[in-house]
Amino acid sequence: MLETISWLVNDAPFALTFAFFFCGAFARGNATYWVGRGIAKGMERTRFDKHLQGPGYRRAQRFISRWGVLAVPLSFLTIGIQTAVNASAGASRMPLRRYLPAVIIGSLLWALIYTTVGMAVIYAWIALDWPWLVAGTVVIGVVVFLMLRLRRRNRQEDDAPSRSTAESTIDRSYDESSEPRQMGAGAAE
Repeated sequence: MLETISWLVNDAPFALTFAFFFCGAFARGNATYWVGRGIAKGMERTRFDKHLQGPGYRRAQRFISRWGVLAVPLSFLTIGIQTAVNASAGASRMPLRRYLPAVIIGSLLWALIYTTVGMAVIYAWIALDWPWLVAGTVVIGVVVFLMLRLRRRNRQEDDAPSRSTAESTIDRSYDESSEPRQMGAGAAE
């Protein structure tokens, strides 16, 4: 496998590298779609149902609701929700006549990005000396860690208003039921 990757990085023509990335993205997208479609119904009554109701899945569902079939190709341009969007498309039984063209467009976009920019980054990393490579890896790790932390904090803030709304509704219903009832003039006599 390392020999194939080495050859792909160093000697492969653009078209072959593009085809490799396209096939990988297309296969992954479709596999995720079919997994989502196949197990969504079976998971409804298991302990794994929380994953179908989790924050990542809900974000993907909102993304699909907002963008419709365009969510699939747009997800290939994002980081972190591509798998969830494809699985959500499967779980929600998006028709294949809509899903396949969308995943083809998304795979083409993904392959184009990784064949051009992605390979340029790989070539740049290979050209660097080892100390710079280690320093760059540490910097990227710190940036990814901070981004994930910020994203987690934003998710918690997004969930907080819904909890406080539910709590205020419960408090309001309790307050209304605990108030003494005012009797009209005719009822007191």
